[in-house]
Amino acid sequence: MTQEAADLLKKALSLPVSERADLAGSLIESLDNTQDESVQAAWDEEVVRRMADIDSGAVKPVLLEDARRRLLSALE
Repeated sequence: MTQEAADLLKKALSLPVSERADLAGSLIESLDNTQDESVQAAWDEEVVRRMADIDSGAVKPVLLEDARRRLLSALE
């Protein structure tokens, strides 16, 4: 990763969750514009559902480092 990309990532990670989700969606969309519209609609609905779960407190976000550590521990 270039320093410019690392700097962008650092700034992006400081954004609120909803803005990071929007940014991530836009970046992913920019990689492949050939998706079926029904697939995109399904992902949009899933993102809305997951954000609602976070906003309501039904689920608690987990840091990537913590999730990775727990997954690796479970595989041992």
